[in-house]
Parts: sequence; C-alpha cells; structure tokens
Amino acid sequence: MAWQKSKPALVEAFYEALPGDAAVERRKMFGYPCAFVGGNMFTGLHQQNLVVRLPETKREKLLATAGASRFEPMQGRVMREYVVVPKSMLADRTTLRRWIREAFRYAASLPAKTKPSKHK
Repeated sequence: MAWQKSKPALVEAFYEALPGDAAVERRKMFGYPCAFVGGNMFTGLHQQNLVVRLPETKREKLLATAGASRFEPMQGRVMREYVVVPKSMLADRTTLRRWIREAFRYAASLPAKTKPSKHK
C-alpha cells in the first residue's frame, strides 16, 4: 500500500508549531516535511501523523496520553525514540508547540551529525 500525502492542514499546523530558532533546518524525509537540529531529526510528518523525538521520560509521559503511540513507519520497524502525537493534540497548538519544543531541546542535546567529506 502506498503512503498517503499529509493533508495541507496538517502540514500548515506542523510548520506553525516549529520553533523560531535559526538552528532549525527544514527538509524532507521520505517525501514528508521534517525538522532537524544539528543534523538530528526532532519532528516530522508521516502520512496523517505528526511525530516527535523525545528522551525516555518525556516519551513515556506522551505515550500515556490517549491516542499517542510509538512511531512505526513500516510494520515491525519501530523508531524507538519517536512518538506519534495524538490526533486530538493537533488542534491544540499550544500543547503541540510545547511537545515540539521538547523534541527540539532533546535533539539539540545530542551530538551533531557531520556530513562526510567528499574525497577527490
């Protein structure tokens, strides 16, 4: 089954909720909008889902919320640090921004990924 494009309203909510920090890098992964800091993805869209990358304590807190789940882009392929934000939270922009900021802080605390140098 082919993946569905994210609905325009979800894409708009995603971009509006991103931190206004100059370190945020917007790019696509698997054709979906995502955001990175220091080369580490901290949030993104996948089909009709918005996902955030969180440290264990925050991840468990969000997973305890009705409608939240571990991010599994393909059956059996769980991305262990990522949580699907409950659909009910997508309309609550304040709460959504708070979780995305938590994800940003976590990813910013990780070692930056460096791009491999090109050898001639």
